[in-house]
Amino acid sequence: MKKSILSISAIIALSSTTLLGADTVKRTLKGNMSEVYKVLPGESTNGFLGMFSEGEYYARLRSNTFKWDWKDSDTKDHLISGLGGSLIYKTASLSGFSMGAGAYYSYAISKLDLSKDSKNLANLKAGKDTLSRYNNINGNGKSGLFVPAQYYLEYKISKTDIKAGQQLWESLFTKSNDTKMIPNSFMGVTMTNKDIPKTTLRTAWFYSQKLRDHTTNHDLITFKTDDDSTTNYKWKNNDDSAVNKSLTYSKLSGAGMSTKHQMIMADIKTKAVNNMVATVSGNYINEIVAQGAVEAHYKIKINQASIRPGVRYIYQKGLTGDKLTGIANLKGDSTGYTNPDSLDSGLLAARVDVDSGIGIKFRYGYSKIDDKADIMAMWRGFPTGGFTRAMAQYNWYANTVTNMVRTDIDFGKLGLIKGFKLMARYAMQDFDENKTKVQGDTNLLHVDAKQNLNMLAKGLMVKFRYGTTLYAQKASNEYSEYRFELNYLF
Repeated sequence: MKKSILSISAIIALSSTTLLGADTVKRTLKGNMSEVYKVLPGESTNGFLGMFSEGEYYARLRSNTFKWDWKDSDTKDHLISGLGGSLIYKTASLSGFSMGAGAYYSYAISKLDLSKDSKNLANLKAGKDTLSRYNNINGNGKSGLFVPAQYYLEYKISKTDIKAGQQLWESLFTKSNDTKMIPNSFMGVTMTNKDIPKTTLRTAWFYSQKLRDHTTNHDLITFKTDDDSTTNYKWKNNDDSAVNKSLTYSKLSGAGMSTKHQMIMADIKTKAVNNMVATVSGNYINEIVAQGAVEAHYKIKINQASIRPGVRYIYQKGLTGDKLTGIANLKGDSTGYTNPDSLDSGLLAARVDVDSGIGIKFRYGYSKIDDKADIMAMWRGFPTGGFTRAMAQYNWYANTVTNMVRTDIDFGKLGLIKGFKLMARYAMQDFDENKTKVQGDTNLLHVDAKQNLNMLAKGLMVKFRYGTTLYAQKASNEYSEYRFELNYLF
């Protein structure tokens, strides 16, 4: 790891010397690492060439280090670092038209043997997104990962924005989830409209996806490929950690169903009611599943403090009919499920946020999945996210109940340490032990510590994350995880 440490030091040195003059923050990152643009290109005044000369670039240097420690096994432990960054360019607008593109790079460093003949690739957990397992196992990727994850044409007219191409899309069902090195992105067409006061209407049509550790696009649903018995093709299609492993290429094609899927989504978000934010969402995947969701959060002000209760309900309807069997469980074994051949299910989540107004927040969250099927969510939009999901956890298996408490402290607002934020959450996950492939009950502690280093350079941030099991029903579920991240945006 000496090379990793030296490379991280180089990033800090570069950030604090040659780039100190960059005092304008063009974009910031939310807690979930999605981007918020503060500086955007304007209208072009010099014709076609002016679109490019008056455009804006957004650069980023980053490193992410992951250590995973299993309590019952040393052979699967791993330590791996990703070093890289991204360069995004947006042109100015000409008659409403503009373009954007983003290139991303990650280089993985580890003492592990990550060659095609090694079993270490399969054992990687959080650190797998620093490289492409598919490229490595086929001997053509080594540890480098270069991806043009964004390239699109955009058209704006009045209060309508249309974008076509490879793009990021933040919604209940889909997320860029850019918490590693490279974001999750989609190919298709999206539309956003704000003609209705205090309301945003959005629609999206996607026909392929590129997960964070892939260099090329793949299907939205299908697991494995036409030769799914061959290890070399294991990670070529949708191999997300939450993918439904029963929806394989061979199973779908054998049932006469398509292995090429399209996703149609729509949502409407409104603040028409004072102090309330309400969202209705829908998601449709041909031949597979339809999902509908309603969500609302209401803010009650008490002087400078506030209480904000919220609720989310997701209804899931399977569309496979009697063509597929054993699809209720995401891991491919529906033992213990009432109707193992159905994707019909639902999710109810609720939370209460208490904000002191002076830098301390508290949250209690609850979620319950119907005792039917697991929720389909392989597009990095976590169904329980923001309510009960802890880092690296999937708690949307059927008949799972989770309770979570969370505290956020902004030390800057408290007048203590400027730019320092701390978050801690404790999740109690109650899984159904009658279901063979579902993990045992666990109680988890997860802590985030984040410090911006604007005193060295605007846009420089360091983040440490720690997760561990304080209780595990099964020894195989006990672990500790450590993440260390550096980001420099300019």
